[in-house]
Amino acid sequence: MNTHKIDLRSDTLTTPTDEMRQAMLNAIVGDDVYGEDPTVNRLQDMIAELFGKEAALFVPTGVMGNQIAIAVHTNKGDEVIVESESHLFHYETAAPSVISAVQMHCIPSKKGEMSLDDISQAIRSSEYYFPETTLICIEQTHNRHGGTVLSLDYMESLHELAKDRKVPVHCDGARIWNACAASGVQPHEYAKHVDTLSVCLSKGLGAPVGSLFIGTKKHVQKALHWRKLLGGGMRQIGFLGAAGIHAVEYHRDNLKVDHYHATTFARMIEEQTHVRVANSSGTIDTNIVIIDCGESPSSTTLQTACAKEGLLLSSGRGNYLRAVFYRDISIDDVNNAVDIFCSCYTKLKSDS
Repeated sequence: MNTHKIDLRSDTLTTPTDEMRQAMLNAIVGDDVYGEDPTVNRLQDMIAELFGKEAALFVPTGVMGNQIAIAVHTNKGDEVIVESESHLFHYETAAPSVISAVQMHCIPSKKGEMSLDDISQAIRSSEYYFPETTLICIEQTHNRHGGTVLSLDYMESLHELAKDRKVPVHCDGARIWNACAASGVQPHEYAKHVDTLSVCLSKGLGAPVGSLFIGTKKHVQKALHWRKLLGGGMRQIGFLGAAGIHAVEYHRDNLKVDHYHATTFARMIEEQTHVRVANSSGTIDTNIVIIDCGESPSSTTLQTACAKEGLLLSSGRGNYLRAVFYRDISIDDVNNAVDIFCSCYTKLKSDS
């Protein structure tokens, strides 16, 4: 058994660097519930400016950011349009139905870009017996489709449709930093085509905790109420704010390395085995690789075999596995991961 673990389950495993830890240690702090933490205030101002919006609000998690967005935009009994493989639908514990008392209208897509015709048809007309469509949600990048990047043209077209139908758009931008690194599009260019966003600091950027909800001052004023209600009002959080500032200032360029590692891993396992990389775009857009294990061996069997040799992968829908690359994974780790994966796959294939 390999004693060195190569953990590709998620980029949430990224750990703070020594420099980030030092920035946290030196942070000037205050009580954020009173709005008096200077470091988190600086982070919020920085993020608002970066995304070209009026205001931003630090929240503990991306799920809270998304749920605050839904609460801000909707009323009880409304309907929210989401992509059928979205994080909002699959991984947030049915929170929209509990917190905001809204229902999801799911639209399938090939790579996270819901058809504009499908969206247009899904927006409810005004008959009293229909729920009101009060929000459209997109995800950038799209996790379950393999870290796919929604195009700027698509987001612009969707926003035009949404404005015409008077429905706001929220972007779950947990990995929007990866989209920016891959496409060269700046954060404000994506953000101008949505009304609100939530963005994560604790995935590829490597901060230990935190996301931000971004929108107008009015949106953020409402969000403050919901953050407190959900238990997200914290005190001296400048230590976490300092980590976020450091992450945004110094770690964004490294995301391109993560994308290169993902592409290298995908190419090598395809060359050496009969597995198919199943990212919906047909390419590795960013840092996520979706692996179609085929009929045999099962993804569970292969996942277990790899884990015994020190390679940790996460399970996906169907017979898929997922590998995610991040700052703590070196090129040597990539090569070793390829060796372990291919060895385990070949052995299981020959035994079946």
